Amino acid sequence: MRRLWPSSLLGQVLASAALALLVAQIISAALLYGASEQRRESALLATAAFQLVGGAERAARNEAMRQESARLRRPPGGSGRGLPRVLRYSVTSASPFASDPGTIDGDAAVELRGLLLRQGIDPARAVVGEKRAGEDPAITQLVQRRPRLARRTEWRRRPVLIAAIQREPGGVWETARVLHPERRGAGIGALVFQTIVIFVFLMAILFLLLRRITGPLARLTTRVDDFSRRPEQAVRLAESGPADVKRLIAAHNTMEARIAALLDEKDVMLGAIGHDLKTPLAALRVRIESVADDAQRARMAETIEDIAATLDDILSLARIGKGDQGEGDRREAVDLSALAAGIVEEFEDLGEDVALIEGSRVVAQVHVTWLKRALRNLVSNAVRYGGSARVSVLSAADAVILRVEDEGPGIAQDRIAEMTEPFTRGEASRNRATGGAGLGLALTCAIAEQHGGELALDNRSTGGLRAEIRLPIQS
Repeated sequence: MRRLWPSSLLGQVLASAALALLVAQIISAALLYGASEQRRESALLATAAFQLVGGAERAARNEAMRQESARLRRPPGGSGRGLPRVLRYSVTSASPFASDPGTIDGDAAVELRGLLLRQGIDPARAVVGEKRAGEDPAITQLVQRRPRLARRTEWRRRPVLIAAIQREPGGVWETARVLHPERRGAGIGALVFQTIVIFVFLMAILFLLLRRITGPLARLTTRVDDFSRRPEQAVRLAESGPADVKRLIAAHNTMEARIAALLDEKDVMLGAIGHDLKTPLAALRVRIESVADDAQRARMAETIEDIAATLDDILSLARIGKGDQGEGDRREAVDLSALAAGIVEEFEDLGEDVALIEGSRVVAQVHVTWLKRALRNLVSNAVRYGGSARVSVLSAADAVILRVEDEGPGIAQDRIAEMTEPFTRGEASRNRATGGAGLGLALTCAIAEQHGGELALDNRSTGGLRAEIRLPIQS
C-alpha cells in the first residue's frame, strides 16, 4: 500500500481527492439505485392497482379489443413488450399464491390496499408477490396454447408482479399481473460519464491550484538543502505562490541572510583573533631566548607552540567552514590508497606503531591538503590514545571509507556524538601531548562534510575505537 500511495504533497492530495470522489460517487450511485428501485416498485404496484380498479368492466372491454384484433389479424400479444391482455387482469376461484405462499410481500400488500382505498375499494383480502414468468402457472398455460408466445422465451426469465384481491370474504380472486420492464444501462452510463467529467474537471482544477503551492515549496526545499551544505552562500528566493507560502519564503530569506551574516562574522572574528595573536606570540618566542634556565625556557617554548598550533587549528576550522579554497586546496583526482600510505609513512618515520592494511584502490576527486590533514588527525588520535593505528581504505556500494582503528579505551557511548564539537577533549588534560586542544575531530568532521561525506565514530567489539571518513562515490 505504501508503494502505491504517492509520497509528494501534490500526489497525495490528488490521490485523496480522487479516492473521495470515487467513494462519493459510489454512495451516490447506491442511493440513486435504491430510489430508482423504490420508484420502480411503486410504479408497478400503481399499475397493478389501476388494473384491479376497473375489474370486470375492464375485462369486458379487453375482450372486445381482443376480438377486434383477431378480426384485423393482429397478434393478440400487442407489441410483445408486456403481458398479453388476458393475463393483465384475470378472475380465479383460488389465490395465485396458493401453491407458493413464500413469495408474498406483506408491505406491498398494505401499500396496494392503501391505493385501492383511495379509489373507494376496500378489499377483504389483498396479496402481492413476485414470480418468474416461467414459474407462474397461468402464464405457462397461456404459452402452451399459443406457439407464437412460446417462441418468446425471454418472458420466462422476466419477473412478474402479481397482485390479487378478494372484494368480499370467500369471493373470487381478482388478479393483476405486471411484467417488470427491462433494465436499461442508460442510467449507469450517464452516472459513469458524469463521474468521468467531474473527475477530470476536479483533478485539473486541483492540479493547477496545488502546483501553485507545491512549486514554490519545492524550490524552497531545494534551497534549504543547498543552504545546509553551503551556508556561506546566501541566495534570495523569489516570493511566489499563495500569501502563506510567500510569507514562509520571506521568513526563510530573512533567516538565511542572518545566518550567512553570523557565519561571516564568526569567520572574520576567528581569522582576526588568529592573525592578531600570532605576532605577539612570535615576539614572546624571541624574548624567551633570554631566559637562562634551560628547563624553564623549554616549557615556555612548548606552551607558545601549543598556542600557535591551536591558533592554526582555529584558522583551519574557520577556513574550512567558510568553504575557502586556496590554490593548493582545489579538488583533484587522487589514489586514496596512495594518500593513506603517505600518511602512514610519516608516522612510521617518527617511530610510531602505524600500519596500512591492504585494501581497495580507489581514485576520487578530493581536496588533497584537507583530506591529508583529516586522516593525519585520526591517526594522531589513535596513536595518542591507543598506542597504535591501523589504516585501511575500503570501497562500499555508494561510498569510499578511510578507516583508522586503535586498541585504546575507546569513547563512552553517550559522548560519541559530542566528540566532533570544537574544544571537546577525550580526556580532561589540557596538555596538548595527551589531551589536545579538542579541535582535531571537529576539523576532520568539517573536512568530511565539505566533501559531502561524514565522520563516523564507533567503539570496536574487541576494544578500541573505529573512526571512518566516509566519502560519497562520484559518478
